[in-house]
Amino acid sequence: MLTALFSFLGGSAFRLIFGAVMDWFNKRQDHQNEMELQRLQSDLEAARHTRDMERIKIQSDLNIKEVQIAGDVAEQKAMADAFLEAVKATGIKTGIGFVDAWNASIRPAGASVSLLIWVGTMISVGLVLTEFDRTLIAAFLGVFVGDRIHTRGRM
Repeated sequence: MLTALFSFLGGSAFRLIFGAVMDWFNKRQDHQNEMELQRLQSDLEAARHTRDMERIKIQSDLNIKEVQIAGDVAEQKAMADAFLEAVKATGIKTGIGFVDAWNASIRPAGASVSLLIWVGTMISVGLVLTEFDRTLIAAFLGVFVGDRIHTRGRM
């Protein structure tokens, strides 16, 4: 009887039970491998999403900068056009004698007084040019020299 039981267990039943246990173990191992693969895939997708979002943010920032630069350029152009119109308006005659005489005298008188004050200030600090002095020189050349060149048609 023991031999028959041992033969039965060593034969079909043992192989059936051992096969079932091994199938369960293999399926469990496959399931764990599949879960680990999905975790890795999820991590890769999260990293790709983060990179894509950073790229989109950088592109958005660059587009915002482009819009800001275009706005700055438009503002500078408008300021330059307004300055040019102001320079042109300094020489327009009104047709009223005392207004034209006042305009003709106030511009040179104001410029002369301003120049004397500015030169006096520069002499008092030892002829050291500041950023204000450079800006004032550029404005002076733009108004008085640029106006003359523009009215003579040399530009």
